[in-house]
Amino acid sequence: MSSAQQLLLTAIRCDIDNLTHLATTADIVGDISRFIHMLQRERGASTIYLVSQGQRFKTRRDTYRQHSQQAETLMRQRLEALSEEARPQAAARLLRRIAAVWYALDELGALRQAIDTFAITPDAATQAFNQLTSGLLAIVFEAADTSIDPDITRTLVAIFHLMQGKELAGQERACGAFGFTHGHFDEPHRALLNQLMSDQQRCFDTFVEFATPEAQQAWQKELSPRTLSGICHLRDIACQRSSAKQSPPKETPDKLGETWYELTTLRIDSMKTVEDALIEQLSMLCHRKIGQAEEALEKAKAQPCHPTPAPCEQLLALNGAQPLGDLTANALTSPLGRSLIELTQAQASRLQGLSDELENTRKALRERKLIERAKGLIMAHQEMNEEEAYRFLRKTSMDQSKSMADMAQAILDLSAMLKRNDAKT
Repeated sequence: MSSAQQLLLTAIRCDIDNLTHLATTADIVGDISRFIHMLQRERGASTIYLVSQGQRFKTRRDTYRQHSQQAETLMRQRLEALSEEARPQAAARLLRRIAAVWYALDELGALRQAIDTFAITPDAATQAFNQLTSGLLAIVFEAADTSIDPDITRTLVAIFHLMQGKELAGQERACGAFGFTHGHFDEPHRALLNQLMSDQQRCFDTFVEFATPEAQQAWQKELSPRTLSGICHLRDIACQRSSAKQSPPKETPDKLGETWYELTTLRIDSMKTVEDALIEQLSMLCHRKIGQAEEALEKAKAQPCHPTPAPCEQLLALNGAQPLGDLTANALTSPLGRSLIELTQAQASRLQGLSDELENTRKALRERKLIERAKGLIMAHQEMNEEEAYRFLRKTSMDQSKSMADMAQAILDLSAMLKRNDAKT
């Protein structure tokens, strides 16, 4: 076997190893998706349990907690297997994300104990669940950011934004459950509800942008207009209520709280159906690409060696009257020359197309990070909430005829320059 053929076989085996790791990552994403879904149910039930001082949702919370623990066990087993590989294919950043989540998982028992004994407020409990879920979503985001295959990257990006939007919908369910069960919405909870609605829409818009046509159709099919109409009606009720405590009929909070919880749960469960289908597509995509790479490996093994080209002296002797330029021209017009050129051009075109698509996807991820960092600075220095910071950044970019990513980069550069000037003074 020639050195060239050996190098080609080694390259294909590396591709197979990378794709196999991506298939494992797809399985991990599926486990994280199931665990997050169970945590979201537990979070909503825990909120109602705490607000009602244990009078409501006790049995349901116990059931959801058991489901969460079962999903957590399966997810931990998968993550442990990844960390115990002799030569882990996962990027260092992905492993660090997993390590950070592991610490949070170890604190989950203490959180549940605090809820059992009413030693934590509903808002604090919700926030603790939110932080854990955020860490789990970061693993999915890191997996998307480290993927080297453009098709798989796009699918991971779509899954991440769908999961993030679904998580915000779960937070909205918990926030609404608090207000309706409590009997009123104060200004902070009303503002939070509005922010969660806006943030969800941005996530779902990005999901639709990266999702396959099949996933987009499933998205439109699963979301019931009747359910959405009922949720919108209750949103209006929540956002129009006065911050002062009211004296509604005794049965009103329970009735509205139950209705809100059931409607938002139907919506979130519909999202989970689409999410499951998308994760299944991701797994099938990974295994299909592995199969294609294995076929390419077998073909490369069986590929006969090309005939050894004639030495330069012989070629020159056969064409002694021709200058080198003509020799090259004849070689390029020969059947063998044309086939090699066509093969090279086809390979180059395919590689360039894959590179361009992958770069476009990575660019979208980088721009999102820039915008999130810039929003954080605006929130810190302008005393704005996240939605106000986003609108400010969007308006400023439009006023200056810049993209939001360019405007975000300019804000970050200005902040770094000001910090350096402060350090000098």
